Amino acid sequence: MIPMYLLFGIAILIAILLIAVFNRFVKNRNLVKDAWSNIDVALKRRYDLIPNLVETVKGYAKHEKSTLEDVINARNAAMQVPKGDINGQIKAENQLQQTLRSIFALGEAYPDLKANVNYLDLQEKLNVIEENLERSRRYYNGTVRENNTYGESFPGVLFAGMFNYQHFDYFETE
Repeated sequence: MIPMYLLFGIAILIAILLIAVFNRFVKNRNLVKDAWSNIDVALKRRYDLIPNLVETVKGYAKHEKSTLEDVINARNAAMQVPKGDINGQIKAENQLQQTLRSIFALGEAYPDLKANVNYLDLQEKLNVIEENLERSRRYYNGTVRENNTYGESFPGVLFAGMFNYQHFDYFETE
C-alpha cells in the first residue's frame, strides 16, 4: 500500500512541476509579446512620420532621389513584415534605421534644409520617437533575456520542445 502512495505522490509532484514549467513558458512568451507591442506602437508612429520627412527633404535635395527612395523602400519593407514575426521585424527595422541616417546626413549637406522649420520639427518628433523606442527596446530585450535563459536552462530545456518554447532575437541597433 505504501509503494502505491509513494508512486501517487511522485506523479503529483511531476504534474506540479510540469504545470509550473508550462506556466513559466506562457508567462515569458506573453511578456515578450507585450514588450514587443510597445515597440510596435513607436514603430508605427515612426512609419507615419517618414513620408513627411521625405517630402520635406525632397524639396531641398532634388538630386538625392536614390537616397529618398531607399528610405521609402525600407519603410515599406518594414511595414510588410507579417504581424507576429518579431525576428523578421527586427531585421527590417535595422535596415530602416540605416537608411534614416542617410536622410539626416543630407541635412548636414544642405544648410537650407537644416534651417527649415518643418524639417527641424520632424527631426525633433523623430528624436522623441527614437527615445521611446530605446526605452521600449531595453524592456523588450530584458524580457527576451528572461525568456531565452529559462528556455535554455534547467528545467525549461527539458520541456522546451514539448511546450513549444519560442526563442526570440534581441532588438539591437546596428
